[in-house]
Amino acid sequence: MIFPPVLTAALDAMLEGVSRKDLAARADKMSAGYRSGETSGGIISAADALAYAVARMPATFAACAAVFALVAEAVPDFAPTGLLDIGAGPGTAAWAARGIWPELGAITMLDSNPALRTLARQLADAGGMDAEIVAGDLGTGMPQTDLVIASYVLAEQPEANAAAIATGLWRVTEQMLVLIEPGTPAGFARIRQARAALIDAGARVAAPCTHDNVCPMTGDDWCHFSQRLARSREHMALKGATVPFEDERYSYVAVTREPIQYNAARILASPLESKPGLTFKLCDGDGLRAQFVATRDKDEYRRVKKRGWGDLFD
Repeated sequence: MIFPPVLTAALDAMLEGVSRKDLAARADKMSAGYRSGETSGGIISAADALAYAVARMPATFAACAAVFALVAEAVPDFAPTGLLDIGAGPGTAAWAARGIWPELGAITMLDSNPALRTLARQLADAGGMDAEIVAGDLGTGMPQTDLVIASYVLAEQPEANAAAIATGLWRVTEQMLVLIEPGTPAGFARIRQARAALIDAGARVAAPCTHDNVCPMTGDDWCHFSQRLARSREHMALKGATVPFEDERYSYVAVTREPIQYNAARILASPLESKPGLTFKLCDGDGLRAQFVATRDKDEYRRVKKRGWGDLFD
């Protein structure tokens, strides 16, 4: 997964003359907040917003782009013309969505943080994105539109509020609602509550689930996925990284108002490879199950060999 060159160029221009030591200190402080669930907490100044964008925007973009690609696979006829990005921050989800659905026209970014709104405006102007960027938060100033996205937003709210927030977002969704959270047990717990509430409200799950049944996850297990992204030199330096890539773990749910024809299962972990064959951990309308494909079954083995974590298995 590659971060858009136009955004890399815009951020690099903003980094000219900026102290990397100061930037790293700001990023470290925000990383601590991210791990505790405060995904945009502590961002007050332009310098804070820039540190956040360099440290977190690539990984968030990678997760969003991966999710939207999977949604497009599940609902290939979905072609939104309008987007509402809730808690947009610097506009990460909107950029990722436009890469999957280039026909997006009316883009609205809603965020309560003035420093992040300013950065979002700068990046949109630099990249030629026609977007309306407005002050607002969950439950305020939310226009109805085709596609509504809230990425890494529920983590900033109490877990008990996830269901009510999700149904509130559903009311302004004309076609598709996508919720994305960190791929942690806490992130999945919020997604799980939101999913149940949305199904009760009449939504149909488009992805990752291939069913509308009660989530079969139990115990310490949780549904999450992983997306690898390349790190830029600035990103590596800011994070003190020694490898040129990062793996972003995420949980998500996408729901739609249109009926979905389910004919596949979702792969929930990296396939286990052994000499006898491949074992896939799957989830579908029948619940969780393991599917073994023997090496000696050459045609089937060849068909599924390249399927991986997060893909559909039909």
